[in-house]
Amino acid sequence: MSVHKAYNFRIHPTKKQTELINKTFGCSRFVFNRFLAEWNDTYQETGKGLTYHACSSGLPFLKNEYEWLKEVDSIALQSSLKNLADAFSRFFKKQTKAPRFKSKKNNVQSYKTKYTNGNIAVVGNKIKLPKLGLVRFAKSRDVRGRIINVTIRRNASGKYFVSILAETEVSERPKTHTSIGIDLGIEAFAILSDGQKIDNNKFTAKMEKKLKREQKKLARRALNAKKNGINLFEAKNYQKQKRKVARLHEKVMNQREDFLNKLSTITRRQAKNATSCGNACMTNILLAPTTISSVSKT
Repeated sequence: MSVHKAYNFRIHPTKKQTELINKTFGCSRFVFNRFLAEWNDTYQETGKGLTYHACSSGLPFLKNEYEWLKEVDSIALQSSLKNLADAFSRFFKKQTKAPRFKSKKNNVQSYKTKYTNGNIAVVGNKIKLPKLGLVRFAKSRDVRGRIINVTIRRNASGKYFVSILAETEVSERPKTHTSIGIDLGIEAFAILSDGQKIDNNKFTAKMEKKLKREQKKLARRALNAKKNGINLFEAKNYQKQKRKVARLHEKVMNQREDFLNKLSTITRRQAKNATSCGNACMTNILLAPTTISSVSKT
């Protein structure tokens, strides 16, 4: 059967490629904010917003007005309009709040581009991306199937990643008609129905002391910057410490993700038919102060 599969890799762009990636972030953000403002103005005047097609038809005029928009991937700019239309669609369905303007001060930035005419390809330990050319990446596994789109992302600690969405054929695993139950614990993370106990590694608790120390440093540098009348976005020491704190949070997140991925693999292999989680007295258990602290520090 055909499925969509996502691959996530860290990329190591050159200085020139990094500048172009950051410029694409900025241009995508500019287009999003510009048409969000027009959308809001139109809604206030007429009671109706714009459509994706109306925004898309206005994009060429905007590119003629601002020539620097032509220097980045055009599909990335179209994708930002699609994101805006999707955001309004979710808002009108009461699934999310109204779209907000994007800020360049947010360290986390991304843009999406689509595969067309061979503009995206994996070549050895490099990936070919529109406008960027070949970018070196940490290839941990092969990308199988037809590439649909990619998302370039910069995380809070300043690292760059590429997420590849591909359509691939997979064979369905044969059912073994076995199942396994999982009971959430307090001392242990979980207990399986076969008696196996999964320990609670408490990744956050192990990093808590270091996190508190670095966060205090961050608060002091923010205070010093404000005393000196320096904008936090331009305060180099503050931004440097902010990235350091982000790296610590990232480390905890990666440890949790690795732990949960391994746990899900174990349970999936043991029970290819069904997995069930016990919910007896779960409300009372989760509301207990000791449990909240224990689970949150997993």
